[in-house]
Amino acid sequence: MPPLPSQQTALTITSLLRLVALGLISGAAIAPRLFSVVEFESIIHEFDPWFNYRATRILTSKGFHEFWNWFDANAWYPLGRVVGGTVYPGLMATSGIIYAVLHAMNLPVDIRNICVLLAPGFSALTAWATYMFTKEMKDESAGLLAAAFIAVAPGYISRSVAGSYDNEAIAITLLMITFYSWIKALKLGSALFGTVAAMFYFYMVAAWGGYVFITNMIPLHALALMLMGRYTGRLYVAYSTWYAIGTLASMQVPFVGFQPVSTSDHMAALGVFGLVQIVALTQVVKSHVSSTQFQGLLSAGLILALGVIAFAGMTYRGMIAPWTGRFYSLWDTSYAAKHIPIIASVSEHQPTAWPSLFRDLQFLLFLLPAGLALCFYHLRDEHVFVVLYAVAASYFAGVMNRLVLTLTPVVCVATAMAVSEMLDVYLDVGSEERTEKEKEKEIAEAEDADAASKPKRPGPHIHSLDTRLAVILPLCSLLAFFILHSTWVTDVSYSSPSVVLATYNRDGTRNIVDDFREAYAWLRQNTAEDAVVLSWWDYGYQIAGMAQRTTIVDNNTWNNTHIATVGKIMSSPESIAYPLLRNLDVDYILILFGGVIGFSGDDINKFMWMVRIAEGVWPDEIQEARFLDAQGEYGAIEAMRESLLFKMSYYRFADRIRFNQGRSRVVMDRVRNQPAPIGVSLDYLEEAFSTENWMVRIYKVKREDVLGRDLKSANAFVSGVKRGPYPERVLTRRRPLDIHVV
Repeated sequence: MPPLPSQQTALTITSLLRLVALGLISGAAIAPRLFSVVEFESIIHEFDPWFNYRATRILTSKGFHEFWNWFDANAWYPLGRVVGGTVYPGLMATSGIIYAVLHAMNLPVDIRNICVLLAPGFSALTAWATYMFTKEMKDESAGLLAAAFIAVAPGYISRSVAGSYDNEAIAITLLMITFYSWIKALKLGSALFGTVAAMFYFYMVAAWGGYVFITNMIPLHALALMLMGRYTGRLYVAYSTWYAIGTLASMQVPFVGFQPVSTSDHMAALGVFGLVQIVALTQVVKSHVSSTQFQGLLSAGLILALGVIAFAGMTYRGMIAPWTGRFYSLWDTSYAAKHIPIIASVSEHQPTAWPSLFRDLQFLLFLLPAGLALCFYHLRDEHVFVVLYAVAASYFAGVMNRLVLTLTPVVCVATAMAVSEMLDVYLDVGSEERTEKEKEKEIAEAEDADAASKPKRPGPHIHSLDTRLAVILPLCSLLAFFILHSTWVTDVSYSSPSVVLATYNRDGTRNIVDDFREAYAWLRQNTAEDAVVLSWWDYGYQIAGMAQRTTIVDNNTWNNTHIATVGKIMSSPESIAYPLLRNLDVDYILILFGGVIGFSGDDINKFMWMVRIAEGVWPDEIQEARFLDAQGEYGAIEAMRESLLFKMSYYRFADRIRFNQGRSRVVMDRVRNQPAPIGVSLDYLEEAFSTENWMVRIYKVKREDVLGRDLKSANAFVSGVKRGPYPERVLTRRRPLDIHVV
């Protein structure tokens, strides 16, 4: 029976209001992410985004072919880097397509602004994708709430503010669209939606290494449904379509290659695919043979369990790549600290603290169990997915701080389901009038004799207005406070570019610390174009992007020996470090020092990781125990005082403080809260530039002819250098050839 005109009008108005609400939510998603642009300027944040920005400029200025075959001669000197085979190109390709479309429409938007605003734009699409996903779990009301939650949740904003041009800027959008398409394919048994899920999975593979989460979540869901006895033809069509098309498509990304069929973290998807085929074959055989024959076939089928043994054997023989160190660090939080210090040195890889979880999720975290309980109450196939997603993401988010990003979407979905159910009950929405479709459904059930004989359980109904207000008002207060909390966290914690720092005086006035850009500008304007700059790997991308100079190491961290070499230089005495610097053809050294203004993220506080990484390559020459005091802590003992990093940090520091504050004043390091050393001298380096707040200091490496002294003490160590990765000066050019690898 078609809806009456009045009902049709009501449905139209409802749909229009829903679209308006989604539009407002999209605006609410974009607005707080623009705080950094409003407060500072349109600038690329952090470290990795600077490489992504450089790569995008190559793509838009020289074309996709040049980008795909780009050899970055300014990175990892003297090795260089073949970019096309070592990068996920999805982010750059997305920006390039947007750039081409805008210019085709005669809108000459600079590529930098596209890169800066890409993450806020995709956050609006994430809100829409979350709405569609949650609507499949419950209804449109829950979908609107979920979209509103993820639009302003700090756990997602932390990786999607304007200027945060990293892979996660588009990855969460693709994650939610892929999961939505998977649920639709499963509910409808649709090969079309299975193909859509596979295509967005391919997009995700091209955009972010976190695609492995999807690679294992969908097989886990399919396996759980089969173990629960919920195998259907719809599951077979959905999973087979997704896996076959998605795997073939993902193998077209050069950085991924044959990993989907050769590495352990992809084997779950392959194994479930094989199991789905076996179950489907079993169902067909079962429908054509007797029960006794089927039991015999089922017993024979248990031999397939040997597949697990075969998998273990193939892994042992090296035919299947074993689990990586990053995987082991997810199950053992101490694994990275013991075996892979370069992973443990990244703050994002540390276990998540409760205050951090509360900052990023606030009251959503406490309503997550209520949403999961609601899923168990109904427990449809799609609800099983939410439960599995929440459990897996909760564990991984607790193990690694960075993975709170993957937990945020499911928290928003589950919380929205719980809040929507509470509002349905306590506002009694739709209890007075029922749609014509619901009436027809009740009449059909009444005509069924079996259904009519069963007593119906009345739905929840709250009669008392006081009871309703006692729940609704606190809930609305929590929602309002969540908005305020999210806005405050976004402004204070996530809207400051890493290259521009803000400090506040006691009267509330703000001071801008722009030492990073000051140092990079000095390098760009006062050094030769082929100058080689050595620094700790944290700043490599920024030096290459902003200073446009050649770096020894950068944030790609693909060569642990190269990074260990820098760690060895920093932790060795000056006379020992000098031959290493000359063999690497280093012209300048850049370090961070926060002793003047109290910046705690300087290189002295990272010294322990330099030592540990270097010790992993040269255990006979670098021992961490030499830098520990009697209490087992890093201190200004002889080994540290003689290290090159220590001398570069405190060189002329006491003179500067005394000049500004009087010679009678005790010179204190404001970060370590310890008296600073006096009389630090350098023999093989000379200070080239120190920024206004001395936060970035640049030293020039003296040449042999300029040094003008006996280098026997330094050259005596060259024999030790020959045991390292650079046995002799093999460089015939100041920079590698700018070639293209086809």
